[in-house]
Amino acid sequence: MKHLLSIQNLQVDFITEGNAFTAVKDVSVDVQNGEVVAIVGESGSGKSVTSLSILQLLPSPPAKYIQGEILFTDKHGKNVDLIKASREYLQQVRGNEISMIFQEPMSSLNPVHTCGGQVQEAIILHQKISKDEAKQKTITLFESTQLPDPALIYNRYPHQLSGGQKQRVMIAMAMSCNPSLLICDEPTTALDVTVQKTILQLIKKLQQQNNMGVIFITHDLSVVAEIADKVVVMYKGNIVEKGAAKDIYLNPQHPYTKALLSCRPALHPKGERLPIVSDFMNGKMESVDLSFARLKEETPRLIEEVKETGSKPLLTVEHLKVYYPGKKKWLGKPFEFIKAVDDVSFTVYEGETVGLVGESGCGKTTLGRSIIRLIEPTSGRILFKGKDLAHSSKEEMRKLRKEIQIIFQDPYSSLNPRMTIGEAIGEPLQVHGAAATKAQRKQKVIELLEKVTLKPEHYNRYPHEFSGGQRQRIVIARALALQPSFVICDESVSALDVSVQAQVLNLLNDLKKEFGFTSVFISHDLSVVRYISDRIIVMNKGRIEETGTAEEIYFHPKTPYTQRLISSIPKGLVSG
Repeated sequence: MKHLLSIQNLQVDFITEGNAFTAVKDVSVDVQNGEVVAIVGESGSGKSVTSLSILQLLPSPPAKYIQGEILFTDKHGKNVDLIKASREYLQQVRGNEISMIFQEPMSSLNPVHTCGGQVQEAIILHQKISKDEAKQKTITLFESTQLPDPALIYNRYPHQLSGGQKQRVMIAMAMSCNPSLLICDEPTTALDVTVQKTILQLIKKLQQQNNMGVIFITHDLSVVAEIADKVVVMYKGNIVEKGAAKDIYLNPQHPYTKALLSCRPALHPKGERLPIVSDFMNGKMESVDLSFARLKEETPRLIEEVKETGSKPLLTVEHLKVYYPGKKKWLGKPFEFIKAVDDVSFTVYEGETVGLVGESGCGKTTLGRSIIRLIEPTSGRILFKGKDLAHSSKEEMRKLRKEIQIIFQDPYSSLNPRMTIGEAIGEPLQVHGAAATKAQRKQKVIELLEKVTLKPEHYNRYPHEFSGGQRQRIVIARALALQPSFVICDESVSALDVSVQAQVLNLLNDLKKEFGFTSVFISHDLSVVRYISDRIIVMNKGRIEETGTAEEIYFHPKTPYTQRLISSIPKGLVSG
């Protein structure tokens, strides 16, 4: 029987300066019509190299196909090896018979063309229909991908859409020519859990309607629990396990698969150390209880522990507002305002971690940044140790920076690419005179590097020489260089692989015990916030929707909005 796609014994090497690095080795994967195959693994596992090889999108050189075949059965019934196919054949197949949804829609969409125009162009390229017919088909596709007001979205540019809307435009483009095979490369990684759930349901619905084969690439096994028929687990370029999705989830065999399932914070009580990949690969750990029973047993005790803490307030926010001008009169005076933060009040006590959670656009990041005056509040009071930050001068705020630090979402963009990480971590020490000499600063930086599990020899390296997880540790070290009493973590683990996320969360817990800082942890992922926080504040449309202890919010949400956030968390088959 012919498969829709059959990858057989594929090996891909990257050859640079005469040295060969094997990215994918002896990989074999089959996909049938109407089947969803998930390829799961962390950064560097070879999953994206495998998917890009299907459409021959890897630059050659440096990529070189050492062995193997990628056999595709096209709409004419021909079985073609895509590695040996001509450029003309590949141009005909790309987008027409095999489509791909990339991880980052903003970098895949052209910023100077409207969303509708880009989808329309793809349709005209592959189908002999008029421009008007292509426009109508584009609007119909926008309707099928559940975009609001498709005719309006047609004329909008990518920057005018939210992340979830841009991803739907990419799905519409991928579906525009009714492909036989759809490749989804981490299409939901940085999206809110509610948007992620909608996108997954949409892909599954379109797949069933069109009897497509789907390859879904992800680093998180729980994401594809409900849509995958088969799962292929990759580690360091090799397939370590594959089989029916239910078998993989309920009875994983390989230590790496067990690690991917076990290190998710959703399955661990607050304070329990998260297992990491090396624990399983080194044989230190065989299995973990992957049910919610343990969490529910721990809930009453954890609720009482938080309620009994009698610390004094460190930060008090009173009636804080951050408004941006919206529509303006012809003379430029605004008559409508965007209420990013709308009359928010709460207290953070010494030594606790408060989780700030909500979907994109709810105002959580704006609130976090306005607390430390990176964004100027419109009105309200921000009392830190009794001092009102909202009405403090720049000089007063500069002195307070020693006490208050922030860890940003994207560590790469918050590090200067021209400074070594030793210089980056040492800069706050120099600015605030925390170390008298250069030698003392270097010694302090090396101590910080070791605390975040990096090595002294990393001191003279630049940011681009580190992985995402290592860069996140670097910015944590920089934030803690001055031993602040208050730290804001802004989506600091949202884009990391699940096992790297576990390492960073463990690190934050360890450092909190050692340094004793108070923190606000901002995230769209309630399962992560529940694990790391004492209390949770849920935000919606600039206002506080609900607040309570982490366990109360997670297991007994009161408002429909919070209930929807909880129900959207991908829990997988193992945690029922």
